[in-house]
Amino acid sequence: MLQKEALQGRAQMYQQIRAFFLEKEVLEVETPIFSQAGNPDPTIQSLTADFQAIGSNDSLFRYAQTSPEFAMKRLLSNGSGAIYQICKVFRLGEIGRLHNPEFSMLEWYRPSFSYLQLMDEVEELLRMLGIVKHCRRISFSALFKQYLSLDIMTASSERLKACAEQHHLDVVGLAGDYNDWCNLLLSHLIEPKLKDLGAVFVYDYPESQAALANIRLDTHPVAERFELYVNGIEIANGYQELTDTVEYRKRFQAENTLRVNRGYDEVVLDENLLLDLENGLPSCAGVAVGLDRLLMCFLGLRCLRDVLSFDIYNA
Repeated sequence: MLQKEALQGRAQMYQQIRAFFLEKEVLEVETPIFSQAGNPDPTIQSLTADFQAIGSNDSLFRYAQTSPEFAMKRLLSNGSGAIYQICKVFRLGEIGRLHNPEFSMLEWYRPSFSYLQLMDEVEELLRMLGIVKHCRRISFSALFKQYLSLDIMTASSERLKACAEQHHLDVVGLAGDYNDWCNLLLSHLIEPKLKDLGAVFVYDYPESQAALANIRLDTHPVAERFELYVNGIEIANGYQELTDTVEYRKRFQAENTLRVNRGYDEVVLDENLLLDLENGLPSCAGVAVGLDRLLMCFLGLRCLRDVLSFDIYNA
C-alpha cells in the first residue's frame, strides 16, 4: 500500500472517531506526555528524559507516558465528566510486527458506565468504522476451559507449566509465577486460535491480573476487565476502574516490589494522582485502544510499519 493511502486512512479514521465522541458529548482532552511519576507495571518499561532549563544546572527527571491513564483520572477526579484523548505513548523494548516504541492510543472514560456497557460502546465504535459487524464475548475462564481444558481460576503454577510442556512449548530453564505461565499459554496456545473468531471480547480476568481494575468477590475473585481481539490481534484493554485511593497505593507499591524482584528500577509513584483521587474518582469504566493496530484492521494490513509514517528504524 502506498504511504499516502495509509496517511489518508489515518486521517479518515481519526475524523470518524472524533465525530463519534462529539455526537455522544464526550469531551476531547489533552494531557502532558512527560510526568515526574511513572507507571510501575513490571511488564512495561518507560522512556525517561532529563530536562534542564537554560542557564540552570538543575535537571528535571521525567517519564514519558505509557498511557494517558493517570492524567485523565486526575481530570475525572476533578469533575471533567466523560473524556477521551488521542495521543502518543511510549514503551521501551516493544519492537516487532505489531509493536513500535512510539505509538498512538485512544483512551476514554465513561462515568456511571459499567465495563459491560463500555464493551458495548467499543463495539459500536468498531461497527461505525466498518471494522466489525459483531463482537463475540467469552470469559477468561471459559477461554482456558474451551482451548486447554484448564480451570484457570484454581490452577497452580505447576499445573500451568505442565500444560505448557504437554503442548510441547519449550519451557526448559523458564521460571515464573502464575501470571507468567498464564500469559505464556494465552499468547502461544490460545491467541493464535482467536483469529478464527473475528472480533472477540475476553473478560473477567483472574484477580492477580487486575492491574487497576475493580475486583468482584465471586466464588473466585474476578478482575472486572476486558481485552478486545480482532483477528487474533489485541486491540483494546478496558477496566471497571478501581476507585479506592488506599488500594491504588497498595497496588502501586506491590508492582514496584515486583519490579525490584525482576531486576528493574523502582518507578516514582504518582503522588499527584493519589492526591487528586482523594477528591473522589467517580464510578467509571475506561478503555485504551491501540490506534495503529486499529488502523491496520481499518485498512486490512498485517504489519504496524505499514500504517506508520516512519517506524523506529527510519524515523
